Amino acid sequence: MNSLKGKKIVLGITGSIAAYKSCLIIRQLIKRGAEVQVVITPAGKEFITPITLSALTSKPVISEFFSQRDGTWHSHVDLGLWADAMLIAPATASTIGKMANGIADNMLITTYLSMKAPVFIAPAMDLDMYAHPSTQRNLSTLQSYGNHIIEPGTGFLASKLEGKGRMEEPENIVSQLEHFFEAQSAPATSSDLSGKKILITAGPTYEKIDPVRFIGNYSSGKMGFALADECANRGAEVTLVCGPVSSAMQLSSPTVKRVDVESAQQMYEACHSQYPCMDAAILCAAVADFAPETVAEHKIKRTGDDMVIRLKPNPDIAASLGAIKSPGQALIGFALETNDEESNALSKLRKKNFDFIVLNSLQDKGAGFQTDTNKISIISAEGKEDFSLKSKKEVAKDIVDKLQHIMAK
Repeated sequence: MNSLKGKKIVLGITGSIAAYKSCLIIRQLIKRGAEVQVVITPAGKEFITPITLSALTSKPVISEFFSQRDGTWHSHVDLGLWADAMLIAPATASTIGKMANGIADNMLITTYLSMKAPVFIAPAMDLDMYAHPSTQRNLSTLQSYGNHIIEPGTGFLASKLEGKGRMEEPENIVSQLEHFFEAQSAPATSSDLSGKKILITAGPTYEKIDPVRFIGNYSSGKMGFALADECANRGAEVTLVCGPVSSAMQLSSPTVKRVDVESAQQMYEACHSQYPCMDAAILCAAVADFAPETVAEHKIKRTGDDMVIRLKPNPDIAASLGAIKSPGQALIGFALETNDEESNALSKLRKKNFDFIVLNSLQDKGAGFQTDTNKISIISAEGKEDFSLKSKKEVAKDIVDKLQHIMAK
C-alpha cells in the first residue's frame, strides 16, 4: 500500500546549507504519488534556486506574499486548507524560533500558522545551535503544539546530543510521513488499553571498549517496535526506551514517546525513571550482561598477538524492576535461548518476578534477531502456550492479548 499516493504536501524550505537535500525529498515524495507545493523563505533562495524546485514539482514556488505588483497575492489560508501535511525541511534555528513564538514575518511562517494539517519539522543547524537551551525550548514548545519533530542525526545518541544538528536523511524523512499516513489509514483497533501507560524496551545495547569499538549484539529492535505500535494502536500511552537501532527503523504510531539510549547503564536509568508511573513494562531489549571494566580514551592499537578485556556485570534491569514492582503493575520479560530453552525461561520468570515470559529459540528457523518473523512460546503461572511462526506484527498482537488478560485480572 502506498500511503503517500494522492497526498498534498506543502514543503517548507529555509536558509540552510541542507536546502539542496530538499530536491531529494521532492523526488521521493513525487515518486510515491504525492503532490508537492514548495514554500521557501527569502534566505532559502540563497541556497537553492526556485526554478530548480519548480522544475521538480511542476508548480510555481511560493516565496513572497505578493506574486506581482498588481495586487495578486498568495493565500496562506488556502494552502493551510489544501494540504494533507506540511513538512519543513530543512528547518533552521531562526525559523524554529519564529514558529514557536508566532513571528509571522514571511510566507512560510504564515502558512505554518494557518495550517490545518499535521506539521513535520526536520531541524538543520550546527551542534552548538541545536544543543542551545533556547533551541531545545523552542523544539519542546513546537512538540507541545502537536507538531512532529524529525530528530536529526544518528538518533541513538540522543541523550548526549552527539551527531545531532544535521538534518535527517531525506529517505528517513519521507519514511516518517509514510508511516504517519499508514497509521492514519489503518483500520480502527481495540482501545482496551486506553488510559494505560506502558513502558517497552527494544534493540541492543552497545558497551564501549574505546571510541570506535564496542560490545554489542545482533538485535534489530523490530519486535520491540512492533509491540510499541500495537500497544499504541490499542489506546495505551507508550514510552519506548530504544537502544542503537538502524535509523531506518521507524514507528508507525506518532503517539509513542521514544527515549534513545546507547548502553545498558543508560537503559537502566531510563527504565527506572519511567517504570514507577507505568501500568506495565515489556522488556524486549537485548541488553548486554557485561561491559568493559575500563573504556580507553583513545583507539586501542595492536601491540601484540592478543588482548585481554576485563568485563564487569551490567545492572540487571529486569531483576531490579521486578524488585520494585508494585501491586497492580505488570512486568513482561523475554528469553532468547539456544539450549534448555524452557527450563532457562522458567528460571528467569521466577527470579525476575515476571507476570509472564516470552520465549523464542535460535533453534527455530525464522525466529530471533534481524528477522521479520518470530516463533514464540508464552510461559506464565497458568502454563505454556505455543504459537506458530508469524510476522512480528502478528506476534506483537498475541503478546499484547496476553498482557490485556493479565491486566484485566
